[in-house]
Amino acid sequence: MINVLDELIERGYIKQYTHEEETRKLLGEKKITFYIGFDPTADSLHVGHFLALMLMAHMQKAGHRPIVLMGGGTAMVGDPTGKTDMRKMLTREEIEHNVQCIKKQMSRFIDFSDGKAILANNADWLMNLNYINFLREVGVHFSVNKMLTAECFKQRMEKGLSFLEFNYMLMQGYDFFELNKKYDCVMELGGDDQWSNMIAGVELIRRKENKPAYAMTCSLLTNSEGKKMGKTENGALWLDPEKTTPYDFYQYWRNVNDSDVGKCLAMLTFLPMDEVKRLSALKDKEINEAKKVLAYEVTKLVHGEEAAKKSAAASEALFGQGSNMENVPMVTITADMANAQILDVLVYTKILPSKGEGRRLIQQGGLTLNDVKVDDFTRVLTSEDFKDGFVMIKKGKKKFYKLSIE
Repeated sequence: MINVLDELIERGYIKQYTHEEETRKLLGEKKITFYIGFDPTADSLHVGHFLALMLMAHMQKAGHRPIVLMGGGTAMVGDPTGKTDMRKMLTREEIEHNVQCIKKQMSRFIDFSDGKAILANNADWLMNLNYINFLREVGVHFSVNKMLTAECFKQRMEKGLSFLEFNYMLMQGYDFFELNKKYDCVMELGGDDQWSNMIAGVELIRRKENKPAYAMTCSLLTNSEGKKMGKTENGALWLDPEKTTPYDFYQYWRNVNDSDVGKCLAMLTFLPMDEVKRLSALKDKEINEAKKVLAYEVTKLVHGEEAAKKSAAASEALFGQGSNMENVPMVTITADMANAQILDVLVYTKILPSKGEGRRLIQQGGLTLNDVKVDDFTRVLTSEDFKDGFVMIKKGKKKFYKLSIE
């Protein structure tokens, strides 16, 4: 039997373990239950979550049972990891709304049928905890001295770390403890930035229950310069098509650096590794073929095959030899905006994040209407601009939009 750990290592997922040899033996000999936590701080998942979902999907394909843990309780506190300031506190209603939105996205990646996966929410046990009992039963197993050495806390000590956030590690550790009792969950997976929190759960189970428990972290998705991938000029690269269109999603992966293609193919698609290696070895202009495969495969996983085909066709029409412009993203404005300044229109349609960004783009010669460069900040749309019922907007070198009137 092939050990899923070997595949995960080959694809570049695994960063570190709590117990490497025990983990290898466990995954090679048994079918286990494991979990990954997702705090619902927004109403959509983003690319960072997608990497965790891919890790979970590989484990499920190998026969292991995943628990998707929604952080309905921990989101009330906020994870200080990687944050320079305290996160905005959400209401219960906001969190529940986010949970429901994210649940819909999960089923595209994880098979929940016939008990093959479990969807849990830590609000079920965290929201009604007795504080004194929690301190006596859980807090007693945590050393404050040791907690203060954790990276997630060290980064915030100078600016200020609230006691609210200081509790997050205990809560995440307690999540693992509860899942272990309820579902015999023996392993937590997560991003490498969660290492300290994950160790807390492993040690809590081993000390309190005298049972084996394990944690394994995934490498964060970074580019060749060590910066997190998935950031765009408009913010995060979301999995929700209303926040990031399938076309923009496709174009992001179509335009990754040559040096990042292999990593993305290995970690964000299910292509066999022999094919990943073949595509990654392409050089110069040929690497563009690998980028097309990457963009298509990732978009297909997130948005479905039809959206991937339309995005690929639109990209080919604009940058290749194609001529079908039907799939270029269409944005609409109301009739009363048809004679407004172009910068106002582009901010309204969210093609531009701000008028300041639009002015910089115009100064750099990066904005065109119907193949004519815009060089005037006060340029006004007119009825003559709407040829064939729409205006073709080009932003930068590779972003195209069709602008029409409702």
